[in-house]
Amino acid sequence: MHGLYAITDPDLLPDDRLVEGVTAALAGGARAVQFRDKRPDRARRQALAAQLNTLCRDHDALFLVNDDVELTAAVGAHGVHLGRDDPAIAAARERLGPQAIIGVSCYNELERARRARDGGADYVAFGRFFPSRTKPDAVQAGAELLRAARRELDLPLVAIGGITPENGGSLLAAGADMLAVIHGLFGAADIEAAARRYAALFAEETSRNR
Repeated sequence: MHGLYAITDPDLLPDDRLVEGVTAALAGGARAVQFRDKRPDRARRQALAAQLNTLCRDHDALFLVNDDVELTAAVGAHGVHLGRDDPAIAAARERLGPQAIIGVSCYNELERARRARDGGADYVAFGRFFPSRTKPDAVQAGAELLRAARRELDLPLVAIGGITPENGGSLLAAGADMLAVIHGLFGAADIEAAARRYAALFAEETSRNR
């Protein structure tokens, strides 16, 4: 897991623009897409998720579903992302099988990340790192948390929260493997161009580490 991690938001990408917007993000270099839609109409959500699953596979990108293990199974997504109030890792693993990618939100808690690792998570996410339009009240995490996690955890690290092309490089330098972006990507007038700016950060970081 390495690169731009795009997270959808129905307030930014309504249903009639979802496929178009995600296609643009993938064209710009997104390496993973998370379908995040908490509205109650399951049939509609499943139809949208199935379209995105096919789209991501066509672009050789990962497709994950936020929170919903059953929806993940129904559309054959690569995996699921779990938060504090979602099913346990063990239950998700039992339902989805050994090949599924299970990610866990760890906020600003290294101990939670340790437990996630021990419980079988495939990656952990920290944040928010910067002021966020999507979750303005989310807990604050700092670059030192990423550095500590990089030293201790042999897992991919995802950073989220107010990340822009201007501040994202500092998180890669601190140890993040992926930058998860919502508004900075899907709130942009040109989604593909925005994705390219984020993707360029990873190319720059790789060049520095050679």
